[in-house]
Amino acid sequence: MNGEVQHPLTRAAFFRKDRRSVRIAREFVGAALVDWALTARGDDVLLCVSELATNALLHGVPPGRGFAVFLTLHEGRVLRVEVHDSGGGRVRQPEASAESEHGRGLLLVAALADKWGVEERSPGKIVWTEFGCRSSGA
Repeated sequence: MNGEVQHPLTRAAFFRKDRRSVRIAREFVGAALVDWALTARGDDVLLCVSELATNALLHGVPPGRGFAVFLTLHEGRVLRVEVHDSGGGRVRQPEASAESEHGRGLLLVAALADKWGVEERSPGKIVWTEFGCRSSGA
């Protein structure tokens, strides 16, 4: 590599508070996965995007605002997906109870992603996931 520094690949998009935004966010991420040849874990990534975008719309986006999705593919082939919102809603830890009416989406995220977490931002929060990915052609 001759001492050359590789910068991560990044993409970002903003989505309105609209139920169609979940589908559009999935399409945005799906296109990046294809462009970056990362379709091997595509279903897991897209399901997590759906869950995080839905949670942002239901619990984290005030009226008249939206949410953003940031993708970063690091040199070590780690894909980080972040969903940023501007609301005050909290992210509850996933509940394992079959009777629970909430938290099942985050159970899926916890099961599918290699790592996930929540960070504060002002205003709002960032819910992120990370996936170790290899090229689809590898």
